[in-house]
Amino acid sequence: MNKHHESTGPAGEQQITLRGPADLADALPYLMGFYPNDSVVMVALHGGQGRFGGRLRLGIPQAPGEWGPVADQLAECLVSGSERREGRPDAIVIFLCQDSPDGSSGRLTMERLRPFAQRLRTACGALDVPVLEALCISDGRYWSYCCPDPRCCPDQGNPLAMPGTTVMAAAATYAGVHVRGTLRDMEARLQPWRTPAAVRAQEKALDTAGPALLPRLLDERARREVATETLGLARRLMERIQEAQPAPPALSDAGDDQLIGSDEAAAVILGLQDRETRDKAAAWMEGPEAQSALRLWRTLARRCVGPYREHAAAPLTLAGWVSWSTGDEPGARVALSLALRADPDYTFAQLLHRACNEGLDPEALRRCLREAADADDEQPGADAGPGKPGKAAVGSTTDRGATPLHVRKVRPLPEGGRRRARALRPPGAERLKASPGSTRPRVPAAGRRTHEARRYGRRGSRARRHD
Repeated sequence: MNKHHESTGPAGEQQITLRGPADLADALPYLMGFYPNDSVVMVALHGGQGRFGGRLRLGIPQAPGEWGPVADQLAECLVSGSERREGRPDAIVIFLCQDSPDGSSGRLTMERLRPFAQRLRTACGALDVPVLEALCISDGRYWSYCCPDPRCCPDQGNPLAMPGTTVMAAAATYAGVHVRGTLRDMEARLQPWRTPAAVRAQEKALDTAGPALLPRLLDERARREVATETLGLARRLMERIQEAQPAPPALSDAGDDQLIGSDEAAAVILGLQDRETRDKAAAWMEGPEAQSALRLWRTLARRCVGPYREHAAAPLTLAGWVSWSTGDEPGARVALSLALRADPDYTFAQLLHRACNEGLDPEALRRCLREAADADDEQPGADAGPGKPGKAAVGSTTDRGATPLHVRKVRPLPEGGRRRARALRPPGAERLKASPGSTRPRVPAAGRRTHEARRYGRRGSRARRHD
């Protein structure tokens, strides 16, 4: 197959040449920032040297009947997204990554996924973009769907190189690129608790807080008071997290969980369902407070247990935003994908997910949040809210308000349609007209649990879920 070149740093620095399926398989985790379990990954190639461009990832659909439509959507999404950023790709590389249930039947997994690989190749070809290579990675081995030569691509596959022993690994280490384990490991840090006793305690706290909070959210003045209380409590929890003794990475999440009580977590989780409160919390995106905010959002996402799993969309989106803002794009994509899994209609997650995938600069949104906060500071009698990044210490007792972001709806594209990326609407722009579920929660029907009421921030329609 053709050689591929990928720069490991800024233009002008040394490039790494990938000379075949083995090098491509070895490069995948460095391209993504993690080992993508149970995923289809597509990477665009540009120019005669095959420079890596845009890439996307999606969980492999379990039902073979979904493979055709998914393949068409993925191919169109990668090609159209590449056209907006870097120009039409000259070729595409496909990876299907899935281990067998018993860890020793990789070849059977490869054969089972072969129709999906073929459907992906056909979908790319229909857009006049050839697939240069399609690999299956399973149980520590790789297979090529494109190479018919058994001398280099035998039926039993080829073993993957030992981690850290290749030229790509050395170049990535030199460039400061780190692989943070598997996708499964990264998702586990954000998924709800499973220990029965802990789940029961947290669910009870949420059940208790919900009925007391909902009537206040329906009253405009009381809603502002709830926002002030929510943001003030969140700041105190951030201070508590920041002051805690640092723990090894493997134990840090468990340590953070122990620092926050069930009632405290319930109050902040339910308070963040208000869109304006969430937008004010999004101002904690840089400086020394960003990491404590990220740890708090992760902790709250893990507390969205049982019937409250949908409520995780708010803290997961905030975690994704802070990760993206601080340069952690792989972490941002994982968090935002989980947010859309919790609530596919969550507009803030849709917009951030699309912007992150399209390689936009988060500074535009950071500047928007700073200007909104500064403008709100100048208004007399402004509500308390997040402190200005870099000016207020975590845990300060006087918080600042921030004008909420107002964004356009994200509507599904028609068949074969394409849309240019739209910028986020700055604070002060004309507000969207109120729609059911957009600015007020619905009052639950008699006999229904309070948490089943429609929450704040539920706008837009189902977004394409890829990262």
